[in-house]
Amino acid sequence: MPESQHQDPFEDRLSSALRDAGDSFDADRAALAAGGRARGRRARLRRRAGVLGGAAGIALVGVGGALLLPGGGASTGARGATPAAPAAPPSATAASPAPAPSFSGGDLIEALKELLPEGEVSGEQAQGTDPGLPPYARVVFDDSRGAAAVGISLGRVEPGSGSVRDLTTCPDKALVAYDACTTSRLADGSVLMVYQGYEYPDRRVDTKWWSAELVTAEGQHVSVNEWNAPAEKDAAVTRPQPPLSPAELRKIATADVWRRAVDAIPADPKAAKAKAKASASSTSSLMPEASGPAIGKTLVSLLPDGVDVVSRGEQETGYAYLVLDDGKGRSLVQINVQPDMRDAAGQLYGDAEPRPDGTLVATSQGPGEKGGAGVVMWTVDTMRRDGLRVVVSAFNTGAQHEDATRDAPALTMEQLEEIALSPTWERVR
Repeated sequence: MPESQHQDPFEDRLSSALRDAGDSFDADRAALAAGGRARGRRARLRRRAGVLGGAAGIALVGVGGALLLPGGGASTGARGATPAAPAAPPSATAASPAPAPSFSGGDLIEALKELLPEGEVSGEQAQGTDPGLPPYARVVFDDSRGAAAVGISLGRVEPGSGSVRDLTTCPDKALVAYDACTTSRLADGSVLMVYQGYEYPDRRVDTKWWSAELVTAEGQHVSVNEWNAPAEKDAAVTRPQPPLSPAELRKIATADVWRRAVDAIPADPKAAKAKAKASASSTSSLMPEASGPAIGKTLVSLLPDGVDVVSRGEQETGYAYLVLDDGKGRSLVQINVQPDMRDAAGQLYGDAEPRPDGTLVATSQGPGEKGGAGVVMWTVDTMRRDGLRVVVSAFNTGAQHEDATRDAPALTMEQLEEIALSPTWERVR
């Protein structure tokens, strides 16, 4: 069987695949550093990815991933400076409300500076609420303990949607290395996640990334991000920790000024059309995405004798993982099930010869990519004739970012292939 050239399909990537999505948009690096990061990084977690690392990716799990785990599970906000804005024009008709006053980039910078503790501010960059890029503000803040990048980005999400869960659910430590994370519901119905982690999942550079993600009951999204360096990437660490404490992140994220700014963002007619098209496509799909719990249950049923399930978790759809122990140490096994990926077959399987039933199979055995010492990753990637893709990966550690706990994964390549090619997957929903 040919060896697949793609990277870890379960990247977390947190987790870096779509975290690094901003790198491809050179037109406005600051916007992506301060704003696009949160949206792109988390939006990737539950949807099928497109081309990733030279091959079509699959649903990823990482920072902010909405994992469903076993047994799972009042603030008015600080008020910042109110940016000056022109008076709202009179309504065209009695039934038409006046548009919310717009916020310039300068308004957002001033509001952010007002909320920061005592210190020097430089490197100001911002985008207002005018049509175009999402609004954001970014500064380099120094409280005399070292310069650090601090940014805020604003947007909207559909209330009650999976995007809300993506943005406000703490990641599973079996998949992502981080120091602390809390999610809480505020008195007004908003959900707030405060996360303390690292810019690079493999910790190859000791850049810390802390964030606060607020989503209100009306779908207003406020993302505050900070680092212990003057830039998100490619800058030397200047201090042990980012400058804002979790309490200060919360104070900034919940400031009322940001909600007013979100209300001033013009509606995007293109986004509405895209949403309607996606909804119609989903409704007409003949192959709905399988639920994560069903995938996890099926994976357990296909395990060989002699292995115990130590822990498990799954996304809402498409993905599940198990941590196994056969008496020789813990071993992570991940699986992703995707409907109709035929449009990516050429990128995923190259010139692999289909088997008699039309199934394509690619295998790979190589080092892990999350920084754990001695970690290896074994993968079997399969696609049926109808495009159903089942990818199974196993590791010689219970978590990719931790050092190896054994010489080889608990499952052999033959066992991984048997699991991936099981006809049971064609009935999982």
